[in-house]
Amino acid sequence: MKIALIGLGMVASTHIRAIAALTPDIHLKAICGRNRERTTQFADEAAVILGYRPEPVFSVEAIASDPAIDFVIVATPPNARLEMTKTLAAAGKSILMEKPIERTLESAKEIVGLCEDHHVKLGIIFQHRVRQASIQLRDMLKTGALGSIRIAEIIVPWWREQSYYDAPGRGTYARDGGGVLISQAIHSLDLALSLAGPVRKVQAMARTSPFHQMEAEDYVTAGLEFDSGAIGSLVASTASFPGTGETITLHCDKASARLDAGQLIVTWRTGKTDVFGEEAGTGGGANPMAFTHEWHQEIIRDFSNAVANNTEPLISGRAGLAVHALIDALVASANTERSVTLAPWNI
Repeated sequence: MKIALIGLGMVASTHIRAIAALTPDIHLKAICGRNRERTTQFADEAAVILGYRPEPVFSVEAIASDPAIDFVIVATPPNARLEMTKTLAAAGKSILMEKPIERTLESAKEIVGLCEDHHVKLGIIFQHRVRQASIQLRDMLKTGALGSIRIAEIIVPWWREQSYYDAPGRGTYARDGGGVLISQAIHSLDLALSLAGPVRKVQAMARTSPFHQMEAEDYVTAGLEFDSGAIGSLVASTASFPGTGETITLHCDKASARLDAGQLIVTWRTGKTDVFGEEAGTGGGANPMAFTHEWHQEIIRDFSNAVANNTEPLISGRAGLAVHALIDALVASANTERSVTLAPWNI
């Protein structure tokens, strides 16, 4: 299957390594960027990893008009997504998109609607869902091995240097749509929703700490009420030096289960403890790309199969809207200093 990559930002190199691991089933036909010199240079760099040189392309229209391209990976900043989606979807190109879908829930809905109207597939990259520890926990919850979830604790104690936010547009509402919630904690929030189900009500506080000069928030704390009746808490930060792995802890009737940087620790009420998986880098420290390409590899493989077999991808665009709705509610609560009840959400 032949694909294209649009966007040459930090995550682009992760995609190159993931695609290389999927050779020969996946072939990167083209790399698209606005800067001709940088795009050409990146194609040369990618050739060393891939074993072949993808074609450097300088417009979305060129990607859209290429009949050989089966789907497109979009890894641009969020503010470039909507117009790009209009062009690609109208040309019949399925899209695998880095999180977030767009800067706001309404814009994200528009992108999902465009893809549905043009009958092209839209997948969202939430790679934390495909970690083996996450899959193990999801399976244990489905079988009832842990009992019902009563309390969920989500902690994202990450760190970003000021140099990270000095990049043009980063941490702004105009380019990114916000700060730590939509750019970093979105991964853990999406995973928590996939495990514990929808959130009904939130009460949040958001601040920009003295550690960063940026427009949006770098620290958020919140209380959560789930549709299931479970309660929970969220701490999301890029101001927690030196930065450690994110955790999701579910306190259930029969055990407490903690996802910790790719590892699952289950402590049973009987006193027994089970550990699944190995510790893995998550990009929680000063280097945001300090994580394996294997999770992206699995997402790309799944989306390729969905396009080839006309099935739903692991995380569809519509499924990805749930975390956008939660983030919108958290932001609204923080801004108004009041609790916010989410509308019933049907995926």
